[in-house]
Amino acid sequence: MNFDLIKSVVELVQKFTEQNEDKILYNNDLQGFIQWINASFEDDSNSEDPLWIGKELGRSSDSVINTLFVRIGRYAKMYSRSIGKSFFSSQDDFIYMISLKAMGAMTKMELIRHNVSEKSTGVLIINRLIHNQWIEQTVSQKDKRTKHITITEKGIAVLEEHMEEIRKASKAVVGNLTHSEQMLLIAILSKLDEFHASFYQMNLANDSLLDVVNKKLS
Repeated sequence: MNFDLIKSVVELVQKFTEQNEDKILYNNDLQGFIQWINASFEDDSNSEDPLWIGKELGRSSDSVINTLFVRIGRYAKMYSRSIGKSFFSSQDDFIYMISLKAMGAMTKMELIRHNVSEKSTGVLIINRLIHNQWIEQTVSQKDKRTKHITITEKGIAVLEEHMEEIRKASKAVVGNLTHSEQMLLIAILSKLDEFHASFYQMNLANDSLLDVVNKKLS
């Protein structure tokens, strides 16, 4: 987790709130904040589109963006392998544990869906963390039929031991982006995440998912 970045985001939200109090131009919610970010960091409308490999042959911006997302994700995995000298099996181990530490107890499926994992993959991650005694599954006091996943003291200790390395990996992924570029990227990715999350929460069948999304875009 890049806590310097989180601090910057909080400061930016405070600036948005202060400016929007004087002249209420945006809704006081995430969508309003994103619109304010876009307006604040809007590029020169006369600037040319960037070049990319295959553009002259008709390769679309959609294709480039998808490829870059995949590549950045693989770079992130590369950096995560340096954390704990392979102490963790994958970056999902500490991501799941950070989720539990930050948000508290969740059911198994809540934890899996919060991290946008496939059910089978998420179950393997949870079972591995339980085996390591970093998380545990307990019966809910309110509903005996429900089981909750919580992080253990041992799990918290493991996170704290490697948190500095996790922060370094997060910083490495952000790379050489300037502060303004980071803020703009947060706004863009938040907008994109909100869009995709709305369909993810529908739990649609694979054979109808693309049709539903593309209908929304048409």
